[in-house]
Amino acid sequence: MARITLNLPNAVTLQWTRIQHSFSARQITAAVFCCILLGVLLFAFMEMYLVGSTGYHSSTDTHGSHRSVPTGDPHPVLGPGVRYGIVIDCGSSGSRIYVYFWPPHSGNARDLLNIQQLMGQDGKPVVKKITPGLDKFENNPGAASEYIRPLLKFAASYIPKEQQKEALLFILATAGMRMISSTAQKAIFNDLKTDIAKEFPFVISDSNLEVISGKLEGVYAWIAVNYALRKFDHGEEEHPLVAVEVPGQSAKRTHIRRRTVGMIDMGGGSMQIAFEVTSKSATIPPHRVVEFNLGCQQNDFDHTYRVYVSTFLGFGANEARDRYEVMLTENADHSNVTQRQSDNTENSTLNSHFSHNHGKRVLPDPCLPPGLFYEREDEEGHTYFFHGTGDYLVCQKAVYSLLNLSAQCEQEACSMNGVHQPEIPYQKTEFYGFSEFWYTMQDIFRKGGLYDHEDFQKDAQKFCSTKWATLQSRVEQNLYPKADDQRMKLQCFKSAWMTSVLHQGLKFPQTYHQLHSVNLINSRDIQWTLGALIHRTRYLPLRDVERFETQHAQPSNVKSSWSLYNSYVIIVCIFVVVMAILLYMHRLQVRLCPTRKDLKRVPSHSFFNTDEDPSSYQYA
Repeated sequence: MARITLNLPNAVTLQWTRIQHSFSARQITAAVFCCILLGVLLFAFMEMYLVGSTGYHSSTDTHGSHRSVPTGDPHPVLGPGVRYGIVIDCGSSGSRIYVYFWPPHSGNARDLLNIQQLMGQDGKPVVKKITPGLDKFENNPGAASEYIRPLLKFAASYIPKEQQKEALLFILATAGMRMISSTAQKAIFNDLKTDIAKEFPFVISDSNLEVISGKLEGVYAWIAVNYALRKFDHGEEEHPLVAVEVPGQSAKRTHIRRRTVGMIDMGGGSMQIAFEVTSKSATIPPHRVVEFNLGCQQNDFDHTYRVYVSTFLGFGANEARDRYEVMLTENADHSNVTQRQSDNTENSTLNSHFSHNHGKRVLPDPCLPPGLFYEREDEEGHTYFFHGTGDYLVCQKAVYSLLNLSAQCEQEACSMNGVHQPEIPYQKTEFYGFSEFWYTMQDIFRKGGLYDHEDFQKDAQKFCSTKWATLQSRVEQNLYPKADDQRMKLQCFKSAWMTSVLHQGLKFPQTYHQLHSVNLINSRDIQWTLGALIHRTRYLPLRDVERFETQHAQPSNVKSSWSLYNSYVIIVCIFVVVMAILLYMHRLQVRLCPTRKDLKRVPSHSFFNTDEDPSSYQYA
């Protein structure tokens, strides 16, 4: 058998060489150019599609106005574009200064200013307090500026000198200043404005010095809470939404945005509640509701709110305790119920005390721990001893009358003191409790956070029934590091008062599980001063917004039409190029990739293993 050899790779190479020779260099160049052009057109189409589908993104992130601005650095380089705001809270016991800052506005009308509290070298907020209250200068208004100077020097030390001339200064007074005459208020503010302008370059005008009402203070607190929770933003974060009937519109019009939260703040002297009313059909007395716009433009439906707010003077925890003690003494006087020292008293200290103070009254008090004797003196100089019996349920019944639920209701339905309260959709609405809600739940019970009525009742009953001597022993063991002596004595009363106000007064169901007691929100100290600054600086971004809208003045529908038109053009171009390439290749009658039939004259390897007529082949 003759052996035949064939170089198979050379045969394939020969075929490919014939194909290559069928092309001229010019034709190959044209084909490569067409392929490149096709790739460019495809890339352009994809780029246009992506840009058109995402639209414009402002310099803010998906969380709207709350861009990440580093504040952890004790000496952050905030830049020349950063502005500062100073707010002094002039309360009854003293004045406290807060310093805030914000970066340049994005220009997007949906974004609010990104206001943040300035941090010091220790990483804590820049805050300073002085005493007494500003109202103490009622008869000496000329000394008010000297009194406030240390606060302003403190703030100035944290603000770059070249930026102080643009720093906004607000001096807002609350409880104490409300009690003095308008003449005295004006004299104090005139002295402050005149003397401050001589020494400090801060921006201050007549409207920046004001005695604000309790109602406005509540609104500012509500703004601060929802701002910290990003409820005014419009990013992609998961937040419950609500359809709001837009305030001020003659016809019913709804707008969908993030659902805001309610706020309850119980201090020492007063208590406030505020929450958004989303329906215009709710008829509320005008003095109980506030409509306002946080945006810099009129008819800004994204930032227009209708908020119910009420302040209850005397319903703070300390004032309520004072009223409670007066009630006990008056009831004792009317019923001639007194208790004097007896030989079998449980407290030896009391035996000794009464041996020197014979005839002083001792009144049983279910709101104090057993064995505790709490001494108080009334306005007439009479001394009373309240003897703790530690019965939490009896205490709740005793404080019930302090809610004044029998007062004439100004408009159905009412909460306390005859104050109208609109219906609250409890299943959908979250509330945040501040001050006494946090201290009462956290300092001893360590239950700060989400409120559970049943758990709180158990903790309160157990604490109230614990003997005072046992509680003192626990304090010595540092088991309650957050609680001072006054907190230990009045924890039982404040627990009963807090729950009574919440459930009997404000009508919150005992099954309500969306009340959060908090001290900080997102690691931020929340004060009404933040809300005041947000509201009073709302027009500052107007110039940036107008500049942004001028640069992007083309209507969105025109942009969409233009983008659609460009897409069609690109598609047509791609189609034309593809057809041109196909026609060109057809003319050449050449395929870019040869098929098996193009190789029919190249024998397979198995063909050479068969015995056939050797005369048909050439011998190697």
